[in-house]
Amino acid sequence: MFIKIRRDTLIILLLAFILILCGRLIIYVAYASSAEVDSGVPISGIIVKGNDIIPIENIRLAVSNSGLREGSYIDGDILKTSVRELPVSEAEANAEKFVKRATIPGTTIAPIAGADVSVNKKTGIVTITVIEDFSAINITSNSTGVSENNTSYASKSSVYNYSIAG
Repeated sequence: MFIKIRRDTLIILLLAFILILCGRLIIYVAYASSAEVDSGVPISGIIVKGNDIIPIENIRLAVSNSGLREGSYIDGDILKTSVRELPVSEAEANAEKFVKRATIPGTTIAPIAGADVSVNKKTGIVTITVIEDFSAINITSNSTGVSENNTSYASKSSVYNYSIAG
């Protein structure tokens, strides 16, 4: 009834068994001695909706400045960043303020009239809905335009003598 096994095959099988057993033991010890993992939901992404003119990167940068960035995580109702801890509602309000100040690159034009920032506390996804309104931008006359002596090329009321203020 015994199966004939050569001595070298038996030694190889025993060594394989011992290696597998030691590997499992090492994995368990490494897991048991590891530092406790931060509990919470990490910020996993930023979704931007409604923007036409302002680039998504500018809006994401504004939201990142409020603390809703990669590396931060949500623990209950608290947003924990590498620098500080603050309520998620306060971070959302700060993000809305920062998004409203986002400008068109190369200008001081800030056409965002309204923004809604919401954070899903289960998935860590930040959703920003932006409303761009160009009718709310103030346009004022530029007083450093063309001199009055040279009226042959352009006049003071030229379209090119206006700048965006506000």
